[in-house]
Parts: sequence; C-alpha cells; structure tokens
Amino acid sequence: MNLIQDIDINILIFIQEKMHTALMNKVMPVITSLGSGGLVWVIITILLLISNKYKKVGMIMALSLILVTILGEGIIKHVVQRTRPCVDVPTMKMLVKIPKSYSFPSGHTAASFAAAGVLMINLKKYGLYALLLASLIAFSRLYLFVHYPSDVLVGAILGLACAKISSMIAKNYINWI
Repeated sequence: MNLIQDIDINILIFIQEKMHTALMNKVMPVITSLGSGGLVWVIITILLLISNKYKKVGMIMALSLILVTILGEGIIKHVVQRTRPCVDVPTMKMLVKIPKSYSFPSGHTAASFAAAGVLMINLKKYGLYALLLASLIAFSRLYLFVHYPSDVLVGAILGLACAKISSMIAKNYINWI
C-alpha cells in the first residue's frame, strides 16, 4: 500500500505545483459541483425518463446510479475508511469545503462514470460527451485535493462496472419496456 500511497502523493503534488492557475481555481469548484450528489447525472436521468424515445436508457442510468451509490458510498467507503488527502495534509489551502465522508472510492467519479458508461453503451452519440464531463469531474477531485488518484481510478472502474451490469440486466430483464 505504501507504493500506491507514494504514487498518489506524487501525482497530487505535481497537480498542486504545476497545474494550478487563477482561472482553474475558479473553474474546478464549478466542475466538481456538477458531480455533487450526482446532480448533473440525476438531471440527465430524469430527462431520459420523461422522454418516450429514451425512457429505457433513463431506467438503465437510474439503476446504474443506484447500484454505484449502494456499492461505493454505502459499502466500500465504510469498509475501507480511507481519509482524504486534505485531512492527511491539513496545511493545503482548500478551494472547497472539506468533505466529511471517507475518500475511497470517489463518489463523484463513480457516479459520473456509471452514468457516462450507460450512455456509451446505450447512446453512443452522447457517450463521448458524457465521458469527457465525467473525466473533468474526476480530475476536479484531484485538483481540489479532496481525493487521491487511486480513489478516482477505482471510482471510474466501479462506475463503468455498474454501467455494464445495469445494461446487461436491462438487456435480459427489461426488454418489455
């Protein structure tokens, strides 16, 4: 675990020292807020659900978001109990309020990739845009020093896995829609 922690810290230090700018310090909190509570993804899910054409994709996305929340926020965070980098290094100047929950995996990233993955699988024409937004949200978590890179990486993997599982369930069990 020390090797992973060392890599995580070195990446965060690089981001803090080489990538911070006045503009990014204003933009990144806005980008991260899109993922707070899965806000942007919940809105997209609702829009899909009220659309006759994309209702099934909305159901798959809702399932994916519920699944990733149960697994990531409900189970894994409480089992692993990893503290956040901003707690481990309290001298860092923060651009956002320090989250109270555990760090691993990144919930913002997991939800973002769960939703983006559903779109990649089921609505490819929108999937790349969703993956770009998910990636920006994930990077914002590193930039803002509230997650380690391994939190974000595992969050992305968990989200994509939930998207795949939800899409497989839909293919096999909700074809009647």
